[in-house]
Amino acid sequence: MDLIPNKTPNSIKLLFPNYTWDFYTCEEKKIYLTFDDGPIPEVTDFVLDQLKLYNAKGTFFCIGENIRKNPIVFKRIISDGHSIGNHTMNHLKARKNSLSIYVENVLNCENEILEHTKINHKLFRPPYGQLSKRKLSELRKLNYEIILWDVLSKDWDKNTSPEQCTINVVANAKKGSIVVFHDSIKAFKNLRVALPKVLKHFSEKGFIFEKI
Repeated sequence: MDLIPNKTPNSIKLLFPNYTWDFYTCEEKKIYLTFDDGPIPEVTDFVLDQLKLYNAKGTFFCIGENIRKNPIVFKRIISDGHSIGNHTMNHLKARKNSLSIYVENVLNCENEILEHTKINHKLFRPPYGQLSKRKLSELRKLNYEIILWDVLSKDWDKNTSPEQCTINVVANAKKGSIVVFHDSIKAFKNLRVALPKVLKHFSEKGFIFEKI
C-alpha cells in the first residue's frame, strides 16, 4: 500500500494551515518546481540545463553540507536566477533531534547560504516533511516560510519507474501547484527522464515555471 500520496489531500492542507502547500490563488498558469537535497555535480547541472531550455525558474532547497562541498554548482543556481531554500545543514530529521540542535542545524545552513549570496529568501523545507509545533514556531520566529508541496514526483523511490514518476506529476499538477523533485544521485534515474517530459508537457499547455 502506498502510504505517501502523490498529491497532498486538501484535508491535510487544512489541518496544517501554517505551511505553504500550493499557490492555487494565483490567476496565471504557473507551476512551481522545487528540487531538494542538492547541489550535486552533474545532477544539479542537468536540472539547470533543462530549466534553461524552457526559460523556467525553480526553487532549490539545498543542504548546507552539499553547498560547502559543491560551491561552484551552488553559485550556478544563483547566477541562473533561481530561488534558494534551506533544507538543513545535514538533512536532519526533526523527530530524532532536540529543538536546539535542529534550529542550530538550520542556522548553520543559513550561514552557508549567506557565504555565497546576500539574497536570503527565508524559505525552509523540513527533510521528510517532518516538523513539530515547537520547531515550526521557532522557525517562524526566525521569519522562515515553511514550504511543503502539492505534488510529489516520487523520483527518489526505487520502486517508481521513470514513466510513473512522469505520470505522478503530469496527472496531478495544476495551476499553482508546488511540485517536488530531487537533484540527488538517488533520484537521477527517474529525474533525468521525468523532468524533461514534465517541462515539455506543461509548456505546450501554456504554463510557465516560476520560482517561489
